Amino acid sequence: MSGLRLVLTKRIPNPWAESAKSLFVVKKMPFVRVAQRPGLPNEELVAWSGQRSAPVAAWNDERPKNGWSEIVLLAERIAPDPPLIPRDPELRARMFGLVHELAAERGLGWSRRMMFALSTADGPNAMVGEFLTAAYGAGAPALPALAARVGELLDMFASILRAQRKAGKRFFLGDSMTALDVYWAGFAALLDPLPVEQCDMLPLFRELYTLRDRELRARLDPLLMAHRDELYRDFLELPIRLA
Repeated sequence: MSGLRLVLTKRIPNPWAESAKSLFVVKKMPFVRVAQRPGLPNEELVAWSGQRSAPVAAWNDERPKNGWSEIVLLAERIAPDPPLIPRDPELRARMFGLVHELAAERGLGWSRRMMFALSTADGPNAMVGEFLTAAYGAGAPALPALAARVGELLDMFASILRAQRKAGKRFFLGDSMTALDVYWAGFAALLDPLPVEQCDMLPLFRELYTLRDRELRARLDPLLMAHRDELYRDFLELPIRLA
């Protein structure tokens, strides 16, 4: 095929994949969905893209891209409107740095994933925890350190958004939506997934994704989740179609 093809995870709102997809939804860029099946070898995907996880974005005959920053840059290049990368150099640098804090190793997504991987180590879902730890958890700290990292990131993002709202601005940075807002919407699933009528995901992963830690729940500013809900309502795909 030519055009844009996106590898997305079946039955699970993988935040990395859903955020990548949402970039192109916002830009109204048509794409073909390719299913990645979590926990399986995905041999055809490996043969095509060199790895077995999602997301992957393939544009025409260019090399398939799977890194979050590569996909953000690809989206902006092939579908410039509406822009999701600020033109101002300082805002651009802040945006990429803040998305890094969501999507990169030791970021919010990685830390939450390691939290529920470790929390399932001795229970009925131990196989899920073992798989996640083996696949992504090299050098993962203990559960208290992961929780502390998630807490400081929640505090930071809440502070940024509250300052913006106080200044009369709707989004995380500047005066318009950026990729940071898009990625926040995707990664907020790891705190409180959208209701089943909006996101019909595997029940096991709905349970794992939902933040149960009482201290962290208390630190999760309702404004952050309201912002997620507004973004989905006004700009993103609802109900979510999981590959």
